[in-house]
Amino acid sequence: MFYHWLFILLVLQSCTQQPEKIKQPAGISYCLDSTFKNKIAFTKAQKKLVDQNIALTGSVEPNPDRVVHFVSLVDGIISNTYFSLGDQVVKGQVLAELRSAQLSDLYAQSKSIESRISVAEKKLQMTQSMLQDGIASEKEYLEVKSEVDILKAEKEKIYSILNLYSAIPEKGVFQIKAPASGFITAKSIAAGTQITAGGEVLFTISDLSQVWIMINVYASNVKNIQVGMEVGIKTLSYPGETFYGKIGAISQVYDSEAKVLKARVVFPNPDYKLKPGMLVDVLALKQEPFEALAIPTDAIIFDDNQHFVVVYKDDCNIETRKIEILAKTNGTTFISSGLNEDENIITQNHLLIYQQLKNF
Repeated sequence: MFYHWLFILLVLQSCTQQPEKIKQPAGISYCLDSTFKNKIAFTKAQKKLVDQNIALTGSVEPNPDRVVHFVSLVDGIISNTYFSLGDQVVKGQVLAELRSAQLSDLYAQSKSIESRISVAEKKLQMTQSMLQDGIASEKEYLEVKSEVDILKAEKEKIYSILNLYSAIPEKGVFQIKAPASGFITAKSIAAGTQITAGGEVLFTISDLSQVWIMINVYASNVKNIQVGMEVGIKTLSYPGETFYGKIGAISQVYDSEAKVLKARVVFPNPDYKLKPGMLVDVLALKQEPFEALAIPTDAIIFDDNQHFVVVYKDDCNIETRKIEILAKTNGTTFISSGLNEDENIITQNHLLIYQQLKNF
C-alpha cells in the first residue's frame, strides 16, 4: 500500500513539473543584422518654425502683359487663314490674307507718285543746269527741289503702309502676320469673314511661357494670406506633381461676383504644363512664430488609430514610440509630444521593423 501511494505521488509530480523557459537577455528584444541595416535610413528630430498649410483654390490665366489682341486697321474680306485655335505660332508667321479695296488704292497711289517723282527729278536737273548757266534763280531751284522732297515723303508713307500690312499687289491681298510668338488663345475669323477697321479682335496670341495663378482668398483667410508667402499648386492634370511659387500681389478690392480677394502668383511655365482655364488647388504656407520638433511625414506609422515612429538608439536598442501630431505641411510633420530633439528616427523600411518589434 505504501508503494502504491508513492507511485501515485511521483506521477502527479511529473505531470505538474513545467519545462524551464528560455529568457531573452534583459533590455534586448530585437537586433538589426548588418545586411538589413544597409537597407534602412535615419533622420534626426529637429526643431523648426512651425508651418501651417492653408487650403485655397484658384485658376490659371495668361499673363496679360504677354497677350496680343490683333485688330485690323483696314476694311476687307478674309480670303485665307493659316492657323487654328490652340496653334503655336512665331513672330512674323503669316496667319491670314485679307482682300481690301484700300490695297488697290494704295498700289495705284504708289504708281502715280513714282511717275510724279520721275518728272519732278528731271525738272530739278534742268533747273539746276539753268541755275549754273545763270538763267534760273536759286529760289526757283529750291522750289523744285522742295517739290521732289515732298513727293518722296508721300511715297515713303504709302510704302510704309503697304509694308505694315505686308501687301502683295500681285495677289491683291494684305498678309496678316503674327505680331508676337505664342499660342492662339482666341480666334474670330475664317475665310469669307468681312472685317472693318478698328472692329472686333480677329485673334489673340498669348505667350504661355509665363502664366498667372489667380488664387481665391475668402474673408476667413484674408488675415492669413500675405505677399511673399510660398504656395504649392496642384492640378488634376498632374496628380503626382506640385508646382511651387510665391504670392506676388494681393488685390485690395473684392471680386464682386465671387466675393473673394484675388492673390496672384507669377509662374514660369517653360513646358507649357499649366494652361489657361485650368482649376488648381493651392496650399499657402504660413509660418508660425514658434518652434516644434519636425520629422518627415513618411516616417510616421498609423496603427490602431494612433501614430508611431521607430526610434533608433543602437542596433539592439530600437523602440516604437507613440507621438502626438501638431501640424503637417509639405512632407513634414510637427510633433507636440513623444520625441526628444536629436533622437534618430528610422525613415526607410521602418514598417518592417515596427512589425518585428510588435512580435516581441
